[in-house]
Amino acid sequence: MNLNYMRYFDRCMLLAITMICAFGCKNKEIVIETVADVATMDGYPIEAINIRNIKLKDEFWLPIIEKVQKKTIEYAIAKCQEEGRFDNFLIAGGEMTGEVKGVMPFDDTDVYKIIEGASNSLISAPNPELEKLIDSLVSIIKVGQEPDGYLTTWRTINPAKPPAKWVEVKEGKRWESLFMSHELYNAGHLYEAAVVHFKATGKRNFLDIAIKNADLMVKTFGDGEGKIAAVPGHQIIETGLIKLYQVTNKKEYMDLAKYFLDHRGDPENHKLFGPYSQDHIPVVQQDEVVGHAVRAVYMYAAMTDIAAIEKDTAYLKAVNALWDNMVDKKMYVTGGIGAKHEGEAFGENYELPNLTAYNETCAAIGDVYWNQRLHNLTGDVKYFDVIERTLYNGLISGLSLDGQQFFYPNALEADGVYKFNQGSCTRSDWFDCSCCPTNMIRFIPAMPGLIYSKTANTLFVNLYASSEATVSLKDHHLKVQQETLYPWDGKVKLTIDPDQTGEFTLKLRVPGWARNEVLPGDLYHFASPMDGQNMVSINGEQVNTVQENGYFTISRTWQTGDVVELNFPMEVRKVMASELVAENKGKMSLEIGPLVYAVEEMDNKSEFDQIALYPNDQFKVEMQPDLLGGVNTVSNEHLTAIPYYAWSNRGVGKMKVWLPVKEN
Repeated sequence: MNLNYMRYFDRCMLLAITMICAFGCKNKEIVIETVADVATMDGYPIEAINIRNIKLKDEFWLPIIEKVQKKTIEYAIAKCQEEGRFDNFLIAGGEMTGEVKGVMPFDDTDVYKIIEGASNSLISAPNPELEKLIDSLVSIIKVGQEPDGYLTTWRTINPAKPPAKWVEVKEGKRWESLFMSHELYNAGHLYEAAVVHFKATGKRNFLDIAIKNADLMVKTFGDGEGKIAAVPGHQIIETGLIKLYQVTNKKEYMDLAKYFLDHRGDPENHKLFGPYSQDHIPVVQQDEVVGHAVRAVYMYAAMTDIAAIEKDTAYLKAVNALWDNMVDKKMYVTGGIGAKHEGEAFGENYELPNLTAYNETCAAIGDVYWNQRLHNLTGDVKYFDVIERTLYNGLISGLSLDGQQFFYPNALEADGVYKFNQGSCTRSDWFDCSCCPTNMIRFIPAMPGLIYSKTANTLFVNLYASSEATVSLKDHHLKVQQETLYPWDGKVKLTIDPDQTGEFTLKLRVPGWARNEVLPGDLYHFASPMDGQNMVSINGEQVNTVQENGYFTISRTWQTGDVVELNFPMEVRKVMASELVAENKGKMSLEIGPLVYAVEEMDNKSEFDQIALYPNDQFKVEMQPDLLGGVNTVSNEHLTAIPYYAWSNRGVGKMKVWLPVKEN
């Protein structure tokens, strides 16, 4: 990276730094003594290759990651400073005076997520200036922590005056309104960020803040005299506690995470929050995804962790049923989830409106986290089919091409009038509730960790992106070089360089679209099968490798310089939805490879509302390097379509993913 972070930080936060330095909050690089080796207790048979061992060179993903590193992080810090996110920690610690700033009880988490994303950036691209900036932010956070470890700034500043009116306050005590206070949600993001920061830097300055807070949680919640029997309203503390357990070996963190899950839907434990918070029946009895979509997928991720670590078959049965319901009946063709603005929630089965679709960016991110866990547990290709569709469509659509504007919801249709994006008809430069922008910051720099995974002497290639990876299998060390123009082209070249000649297995994912599956299940299907055939060659010779469960599986004795080439033919495909999706009857959408396409008014200025698809459509695919950062367009005499992720980067206008079908 080429950011002068400290100059920027000096400009924005000189007052805060001066206060911190005056009160002696110094950063220390502490030798790790009591922290366990990470990933030794995660219970997953498949392990992702750490981003530290991956060098991304991809023409599609590298610019997106660099955009976040070079622009979005800096932009978000400026917004957090402008809206008082940092001041709240200083006010809570008595080093500034004033009332709480901001309007959300979870504003603290924006700071945590920025640190998490910046820490992921340090793993793949070390940067001393950025590391100093993170240390300064950690010092600010430390100021706001109470002596016993408590850390939610709005309640410390004035417990009788929450920033949002919908947070109930009766006596001004901690934990009295867990349904909406977000005290435990704040803690969850704190833990997640602190673990990533520790992995990135080896420093305990942030981790110790998280551990102090988690120890308070263990003392406060659970069964036993003097403890509070309750669960969080907004989940994520569960996965955070599990990650802390994995780096500290403190079993009580794991136990508390399971306590929070085990007691959801238990009316004898607490007054139930209802379906909105997935707190209507016990989690092991849930088989339909309901309520707030972000809360849901964060909870399902934690349930999957429990299933993996503790070999809990009841949890595994539940997450399988929930996943089936989501993918079979409640997922958009873009991979988005959460149909309703009201409650940011899943709708009924097959309720998938386009104009009013919600599809929160945070929900897409949480769904990727969940699906990666499921793949690491099972090795089933279907989970990466969902991940790929979500990544290339309903997730990166949340970030503008300049890295400084955002979608909170991700609609599949726009009329130029309905203000679907938190009061805007197009992308916004920020939100009062800024969870989505900062969630993008924490997620995008870690994206390369999805590309490769391993188990014993098997290497999985799950996504296709130009990169170099260093991999240690059980009996072999090797380097893998991947070259591709994916998603614009389906050709992939992999050069395999083991440290010595030896036998191991390469599993190369055949994307769902290349297997004639839009998504697992029958919610969507292609109007016709793909014409071309998927091809594999080794050292220039075509091989008849059988697809096993969605992977080309090659077990052989590998030598340095062996080359595997793949060719997944990319064609313009028409997609149809199940007849049970009323919104899309008589309509189709367009795709090429993993990309969903949309027609936007900017490219179709004449009679936009009359655009349709016809049985005999012939399409032209053309790379336009100067359009929207460089995209393949799809066009014919009736329309021009662009990748869905790139829409609304040129102002307000109409857009459609699903188009009516007419006779010629």
